[in-house]
Amino acid sequence: MSAVTTIKLYKNTKERLEKLRLHKRESYDDIMQNILEILNLCRASPEKARLRLLEIDRQKKINRKISKHEQ
Repeated sequence: MSAVTTIKLYKNTKERLEKLRLHKRESYDDIMQNILEILNLCRASPEKARLRLLEIDRQKKINRKISKHEQ
């Protein structure tokens, strides 16, 4: 496993990252890995990046429905 580090973020940046979570327990590292994956896809294949973003949106909707049913 890689070393862990701490980074400083502005509060609004943290809030923006939180809005990108696929589920409540997703780590900031997971969120950043997704962002970096999509950026790399944009360089190689913008269409694949667009499809990946659509898949993320679909998964977020599913997770919201599941979360509502659990309450």
